[in-house]
Amino acid sequence: MARPDPVPTQLDRDLAELKLLEIAQHYREVLDDAARKGSSMLEVLATLIGMEQTVRQQRALERRLRQARLPKQKTLADYNFNFPKRVPKTAIVRLFDCDFIPRHGCAVLIGPTGTGKTHLLTALGYTACERGYSVRYTRVVDMLNYLTAAQINGLLANALKTYVRPQVLLLDELGYLPIDNRGADLLFQVVAARYESGSIVLTTNRAFREWGTLFDVDNTLATALIDRLMHHGEALVIKGDSYRMKDKDNPSDPPSA
Repeated sequence: MARPDPVPTQLDRDLAELKLLEIAQHYREVLDDAARKGSSMLEVLATLIGMEQTVRQQRALERRLRQARLPKQKTLADYNFNFPKRVPKTAIVRLFDCDFIPRHGCAVLIGPTGTGKTHLLTALGYTACERGYSVRYTRVVDMLNYLTAAQINGLLANALKTYVRPQVLLLDELGYLPIDNRGADLLFQVVAARYESGSIVLTTNRAFREWGTLFDVDNTLATALIDRLMHHGEALVIKGDSYRMKDKDNPSDPPSA
């Protein structure tokens, strides 16, 4: 026969009011276990608060991950540093310490298509979320399309907050599609708004000297973007062939990135 639920006490009501839901759910069994073991009141209190804190931390992490909108999870450990012809491993590993985030630092991952830039960007996003930082991931083209629609509808100010508020903004795939004057202006607004107030990590297949051609041959704007990104930032250049072509040519090999 099922044991009836206990009648709520004043303690239950107080715990619910204070939103200490994990303690409310488990305090009876913790007290029963403490009575059997002869645990002290301090040990009981530490156990209950620890349970509450663990659950809250997990919920906060899940919330940060939802808000980050990251692609499928990747890890730094899964990245094959042996495949690229050249990769700044020390600098990349250092980036994953996340020490640049409190300093509002930036980084630009530069390399050909298929060298694992998105893998690293995504893995960094998960790591930053785990470290307690707010993150937002987006492809550059998706961000500019969203901001363009918002500007047309007179909602740009609120839309910009989506990309300015997070402590870390991850911008993927700059350079794969040309950017018109409106898009270039919107990108500059995001970078300028985050300058010395939030971190940006960006991936691109274009060297800095080619950025002018992305913005309708606007070298002035390209220079201004690079200047803000690199003032407290670092360029990490990866050279090599595509992992995807490697896997296509050698279907028996496990995927590398």
